[in-house]
Amino acid sequence: MSPRWNWDFEDEKRPAADRPAPPPPEAASGSEQRAWVHRRRRLAAAVVVVAVASAAVAAALSGSHRQASGSAPAPRAGPQLPHPSSAGAVDGVSHEERKAVNSVLSYTPFVRQGGTRGHDVALTFDDGPGPYTPGVLDVLERHHAAATFFAIGRMERYFGASTARQIRNGDAVGDHTENHRDLARLTRHEVREELFEPLARIELLGGARPRLFRPPYGSFNALTMRELHALHLLMVLWSVDTGDYLDPGVATIVARALEGARPGAIILMHDGGGDRSQTVAALPAVIERLRARGFHLVTVPRLLLDDPPPHGERMPTSLKGD
Repeated sequence: MSPRWNWDFEDEKRPAADRPAPPPPEAASGSEQRAWVHRRRRLAAAVVVVAVASAAVAAALSGSHRQASGSAPAPRAGPQLPHPSSAGAVDGVSHEERKAVNSVLSYTPFVRQGGTRGHDVALTFDDGPGPYTPGVLDVLERHHAAATFFAIGRMERYFGASTARQIRNGDAVGDHTENHRDLARLTRHEVREELFEPLARIELLGGARPRLFRPPYGSFNALTMRELHALHLLMVLWSVDTGDYLDPGVATIVARALEGARPGAIILMHDGGGDRSQTVAALPAVIERLRARGFHLVTVPRLLLDDPPPHGERMPTSLKGD
């Protein structure tokens, strides 16, 4: 996304002592392993406290359409297309969908769209959770539509209730780094910190460990790809950029989403990183008009199951647009 993206609720800089430690390598000493376990337990306790507080914050910001605090939203199954067997499902993601992600990872480290033989389209949202995420979820729930959210780990400290709601709804939740940093500019140690922390935070909120990752700013390099491989993460790019982070107007966001919609499309939108009222306002028309064209709105794992991308796709360079 654009350089205008910023944190609205805390200082940009963070003391070195407060930075999370990377996960210990498999060959780490016993003392290092014990230190990591201790750190993860402290993170778990912190997430529990923050989840309670974030529920109150999200309730105040979500508007009149949000469900009452404490009530679980009805699960969303795609109304146009039956989901595969729920046997072995974890948080709405079926065993078959998890296998599909593994299958795609076996021949490519990234995807920018699915195959072109079906009718699936994936809506994806970056930079949340945040104050506008409940509004996005309200629209998705009313329209019984699924989506994929790429979450910033640091934001879970304030808005973890929205990620928990996504998990309950059966949406897919992926990693968008801990602090939304430009990975191509970081050291290996810093990249590991950025990648691992959101995985732990999402697990502690009740989700399965994410298998999907989206790079902030569309920025990555060979080091990024090596670390993704080590963590078994599939990099998910996009084929349609609505440019909603620039606040171009509701009509423009809708037009861009529809203009680029093709079978297998992955559409980029944002639920965080700034004022996302235009995105929330545009989303009903995006959903309705995509369905009017015969598209099924699915999560990225379901897209990969129904119609995976072909083999032999050329690895793109950094996209610098998100």
